[in-house]
Amino acid sequence: MQNKKALLLGAGFVVRPTLTHLTDKGIEVTVACRTLESAQQLCAGVKGAKAISLDVEDDKALDAEVGKADVAISLIPYTYHPLVIKSAIRKKVDVVTTSYISPAIAELEKDINDAGIAVMNEIGLDPGIAGGKITGFISYCGGLPAPEASANPLGYKFSWSARGMLLALGNTAKFYQDGKTVEVPGPELMSVAKPYDSGYPAYNFVAYPNRDSTPFREKYRIPEASTVVRGTLRYAGFPELIRCIVDMGFLSQDPQDFLKSSPNPPPWKEVTAKILNATSSSEQDLVWAISSKHSFADTDKKDRTEEKDRIIAGLRWIGLFSEEPITPRSTPLDTLCATLENKMAYEEGERDLVFLQHRFEIEHKDGKCETRTSTLVEQGDPKGYSAMARLVGIPCGVAVMQVLEGKLGKGLLAPYTPEICNPLREELEGKHDIYMKEETVKGVRQ
Repeated sequence: MQNKKALLLGAGFVVRPTLTHLTDKGIEVTVACRTLESAQQLCAGVKGAKAISLDVEDDKALDAEVGKADVAISLIPYTYHPLVIKSAIRKKVDVVTTSYISPAIAELEKDINDAGIAVMNEIGLDPGIAGGKITGFISYCGGLPAPEASANPLGYKFSWSARGMLLALGNTAKFYQDGKTVEVPGPELMSVAKPYDSGYPAYNFVAYPNRDSTPFREKYRIPEASTVVRGTLRYAGFPELIRCIVDMGFLSQDPQDFLKSSPNPPPWKEVTAKILNATSSSEQDLVWAISSKHSFADTDKKDRTEEKDRIIAGLRWIGLFSEEPITPRSTPLDTLCATLENKMAYEEGERDLVFLQHRFEIEHKDGKCETRTSTLVEQGDPKGYSAMARLVGIPCGVAVMQVLEGKLGKGLLAPYTPEICNPLREELEGKHDIYMKEETVKGVRQ
């Protein structure tokens, strides 16, 4: 498509596949990031791409850049999407994001319609099930290190924003379970994580719900479903350590004077002592303070002691009891992010893993029941894109092109209907080898 222009906001892990997909199609792409250097690194070697520095909280500057484009692609943290969409409404420019339709975005639907633009969200694959009555729908997805790269106490490495991952852990979850509405506050989210039988015994997964799943009963047109859950997969051991970190107060976004930028930042052990209000920064006193705030596994004494030892060893591995200076970023959450980004980055040659599974419980007219699964398993290419970058970036690029071509219509959009899903799925399967494997499982597994 000649003379079409895109504004791509963000310079994170998943941006590059979107960028190259568009430039290969002849789209001129401006990559905008708060720091010019990040945008320049992303554009290096990509014909048809240019880098700029842009603060999306500056309405005037944002409007100026959005107004130059035919489509704005928001791959920055989801909390900023409404700012981009409001600018696009003012400038009558289409938008694509890979995030859920948040309440803040949903509130803009009338303005989106009045502006006559397309705002496409949550790019993904929907398996589509025909025949019978769907009584339950469960969908879990995990972006994880491949098993051989998972050797740390959290069994996790970052293929996307560390801040985004930690923020997601604070979201309240809401879902339908056996006909009842269940709500789990963010601080309690890790306590409801449970082992997940994916049918792939090589993976030792645990699962927990993510955000509000209740609207999807209507959006997916499955009104008879008494269970509707969308959630996250992690390796076993992750929830217990994260729950302790939450109880310690490390997901707080409240600025602290002792976390301000400084030429001589304090060591982690002193920061941990202040966050815990411990009597001293010795490891013994820190562990005592942690024990006063966090209840370890409610099992027999031996198991509880082993679990405590494992979690304390994990905190020690992160460095929270150490003399290592912090990288101060104003808040406990952001300061912890700085350390985790360093300690839990992928090393050269390591692969990531994306595991996505939809599970449908189906009741047929003759009363017989079955379970069908639709599964995607992909590992990254150490010499190319990570699995997460490819599976987010390529669908995003495909959706951007289809928005530019007018294939998806106008208004507030998401891939919930065949009219939107089918064109996306056909191109992803046919041209990019991205597809779900469908299976029928005899009997119902809990």
